Amino acid sequence: MNTKEIFYTMALTRISNFNFVQALELYKAVGSAQLLYEHRNDIGDILKECSPHLMKALQNWDEPMKRAEAELEYMHEHGIRAITLNDDDYPQRLRECPDAPIVLYYIGNSDLNQTKIVSIVGTRRITHYGQDLIRRFVGDLRYYCPKVLIVSGLAYGVDINAHRYALENKYETIGVLAHGLDQIYPYRHRDTAAEMVRHGGLITEFMTLTNADKPNFVRRNRIVAGMADAVILVESAAKGGGLITAEIAQSYGRSVFAFPGPVDAEFSKGCNNLIRDNGAGLISNAEDFVRAMDWMDELHRQQALSDGIERDLFPDLSPEESCVVSLLKQTNDLQLSILTTKTGIPIGQLTSLLFQLEMKGVVKPLAGGMYHLLT
Repeated sequence: MNTKEIFYTMALTRISNFNFVQALELYKAVGSAQLLYEHRNDIGDILKECSPHLMKALQNWDEPMKRAEAELEYMHEHGIRAITLNDDDYPQRLRECPDAPIVLYYIGNSDLNQTKIVSIVGTRRITHYGQDLIRRFVGDLRYYCPKVLIVSGLAYGVDINAHRYALENKYETIGVLAHGLDQIYPYRHRDTAAEMVRHGGLITEFMTLTNADKPNFVRRNRIVAGMADAVILVESAAKGGGLITAEIAQSYGRSVFAFPGPVDAEFSKGCNNLIRDNGAGLISNAEDFVRAMDWMDELHRQQALSDGIERDLFPDLSPEESCVVSLLKQTNDLQLSILTTKTGIPIGQLTSLLFQLEMKGVVKPLAGGMYHLLT
């Protein structure tokens, strides 16, 4: 890409009184930010419907160009790339969106146009149930699809779990930021972010010195949705950023899926409602997702038909232990009193069984006398 074109595209995003939709419309109408600059004084001859207000704004490039110069210097020092809308490396899926950013700032080594890209989103207040869903989903997805790019927003909860389990399973993963690449928010995710730069990357439409303000997260969500083939909502309250991302994905014509949860669970309400309203396909595991996307290759298709992915993870369980595990597979996080009622195992014997399962790494106790299945 022409370095001058990159420079003027960066400056275009900074012109006063602009919004990103206007910048995109102008960029597409003229086909070049450099041409916009060169015709800043006679822009009306090129764009017949250009308003007087917009004409005036397009004549004021001095400060935006100074800002772009400073940004380019920072990028050079820190190995950051600017990818403009007409660049071959620009995410092709995102380019098709009506509100695509005209420039992205990227640090990393992943191909942003991989064959299979999945965005995983949801609540910042993830539960043990949500963590297990992501862990199992990403691990099993690796079995079916060894090459998938996992995208999320590096936030607390679902986002950071998606990134970490992606890295754990040798997937590349991209974090879409709501601020510039001169900071990491939340700061405690900096180590994971550093690993992502080596095995994926970080991307944003914001220049440095841009804070993680609330409106930026909504703008960030459209990139999370637009970059991917599919968006998966793991956990969400009745309202939340994950639902916003899912709605944006729907508007882009992306596939949207959600994991259901207990009807009275606060952070399953958003998923359950989305499924109920036909806003998302219901999935319970990676196989459901892969089949829905038709991503299963013939080798794994035949293997799944012959023995399925339901591997026996606990071959050494006693019949009584297997009974407890089967019950927790159906409904996780059950109290001791419910377990003894449903299994028919006396509470004294059940307590001993649960201790043995805890030692085997199969379950763990939670507050309130509840037990949680770990796999």
